[in-house]
Amino acid sequence: MNFKFRPADIITIIFISLLIVIIIVFNSAIPNRFLLIPIYSALLIVQFILVKVKDKTRLLRIMYDLIFPVISVLVLFDSLGWVIHYINPVDIDPVLIKLDYALFGNHPTVMLEAVMNPVLTDILQLAYSSYYFLPVTLGIALLKNGQREEFNRSLFLILFCFYLSYIGYIIWPALGPRFTLDHLQMQKLQGFFIAEPIQQLLNRLEGIKRDAFPSGHTGIALTVLYLAYKFKKRLFLIFFPIISALIFSAVYCRYHYVVDIIAGFGLTGVTIFFGERYYSWWEKRNTNALNKSL
Repeated sequence: MNFKFRPADIITIIFISLLIVIIIVFNSAIPNRFLLIPIYSALLIVQFILVKVKDKTRLLRIMYDLIFPVISVLVLFDSLGWVIHYINPVDIDPVLIKLDYALFGNHPTVMLEAVMNPVLTDILQLAYSSYYFLPVTLGIALLKNGQREEFNRSLFLILFCFYLSYIGYIIWPALGPRFTLDHLQMQKLQGFFIAEPIQQLLNRLEGIKRDAFPSGHTGIALTVLYLAYKFKKRLFLIFFPIISALIFSAVYCRYHYVVDIIAGFGLTGVTIFFGERYYSWWEKRNTNALNKSL
């Protein structure tokens, strides 16, 4: 069979394969290993099938471009709760707390109680939740505008950033201040109508993943902002204030330490630096191969 993989497909296959290797290596330490292997294998199989049949119908193309990448990211993220603590049980929260305290002379989430109010909490909780829609919004906008090449590059960089953040969670597991510093908070994080239902929903969906460091919210949001600036300037102008609020909300809403945010900026830098170079190399190689075949 002749498979024509794009970089987004390749990076997904590599990351899922890496997780399978991790499960095999740490076999006895992972209670749900017999469930994880079939889940990861199913994702690989679907990825290969979609690469082969994507152009047969419009629905399959949508599955390939948008639906399957979203499902992969969500399923892989959710599976980390069954992996991280069993292969790396030492959380690095004490180190992150000390770094934050050294930078500010206090805990940032405690300091932010001075500006806390229900309206601001509602707004910032909404901004934090926008993270789940930013990449999809950019992808749909590029596809609707016929920017197929820009979409493929953007999809690769966004997936690359997601997978790098997941590797970060495995190497540096951290719960985040909403768990570790809750006993120091003098005020409960309350909104008027919106904040608490969203918090409860996110707590149910995300659970305890030890996914604080680096801040994937920051890394992904900034990567999307970078791509919007390159390919969709009007969307960049809309995204900029939302993403600025999102980054602030990550600390205000007690999901992240400030050092997580700093690491999130670094995550974006690594994604763009290495991702852009790989994608350009892949494009050049494909162009050369096409020229030779003519």
